[in-house]
Amino acid sequence: MRWDNLTDPDTGTGPGRAADAALFGADAVTTRTFDTPEFRGITFHEVRARSIVNRVPGASRMPFEWTVNPYRGCSHACVYCFARKTHSYLDLDTGLGFDSQIVVKVNAAELLRRRLAAPGWRGEHLAMGTNVDCYQRAEGRYRLMPGIIDALTEYANPFSILTKGTLILRDLDLLTRAARVTEVGISVSVGFTDPALWRTVEPGTPAPERRLDVVRTLAGQGIGCGVLMAPVIPFLSDEPARLRDTVRAIAAAGATSVTPLVLHLRPGAREWFMAWLGQHHPHLVRRYERLYAEGAYAPKWYQRRITRQVHDLAREYGIGPERAGAARNVPRPVRAPEEAGPTQLSLL
Repeated sequence: MRWDNLTDPDTGTGPGRAADAALFGADAVTTRTFDTPEFRGITFHEVRARSIVNRVPGASRMPFEWTVNPYRGCSHACVYCFARKTHSYLDLDTGLGFDSQIVVKVNAAELLRRRLAAPGWRGEHLAMGTNVDCYQRAEGRYRLMPGIIDALTEYANPFSILTKGTLILRDLDLLTRAARVTEVGISVSVGFTDPALWRTVEPGTPAPERRLDVVRTLAGQGIGCGVLMAPVIPFLSDEPARLRDTVRAIAAAGATSVTPLVLHLRPGAREWFMAWLGQHHPHLVRRYERLYAEGAYAPKWYQRRITRQVHDLAREYGIGPERAGAARNVPRPVRAPEEAGPTQLSLL
């Protein structure tokens, strides 16, 4: 395992760091396992990181510039996860290793507070859950997010969270408090509602209906929550009837928006997904090779078709589409002008 890699493992950028500027050193790592049902087979590498705020590469398609990632690796075990490649930067396996070797940045809140207090920080929007899920199972034990949200609230720094985890409801009071002083965006990822597909392609996540319960609970508390309908999986979840079922369920949960995103297969994720496809749907392998022959993304004509279908369904069911990755803001009370905090639009 390489804990002194010069490449930023959260963004995949580098090299360019000096050895003494590595993200963390081997002497700062504690490895633990827990013999409890929810953590059986998972190894946690507790590290004291040297940085927590990551700049997104300029060539990225993401509609935000800065991210916070308290974890590396993800027990959600989604076979398509684009972040798998980042595990290779530390010589960790991008398949089962990504699902079971979880790096925990135990000093995440401390580092974030320090960065927010730095003279050069200008209160830019911070996106979370965009690499791996900050509310994956590990968060139930390590509880990094409450400290992170507290720091963002203290500095009135706008932020957004994208998650497949139901654990976000634990922090509902903290999120509501943060929304009183800054812009907060929350989105839940639900790409499809087919239970059979979910069990094989996202085996470590809460079921789609449980994630929609999160949307429903937030709506019941007056908190707007968008749904990132991701990924739409070609030939498995893209039939018109399945798209309709998913959008109907999203609307019924009270989502403020639905944004479709077609599966993309970057190196690392591509190999793992194609191996899964060959095992579960071998008749689709050649179709995928043709569809993704030009690279990580499906052809533009296919993406446009899916987007158009989902947007039409969203209008039919009374929810408006948002541009890719956008999160709705948590409503916050009107304040006097002198009390007003930052008004940046929060994006996922």
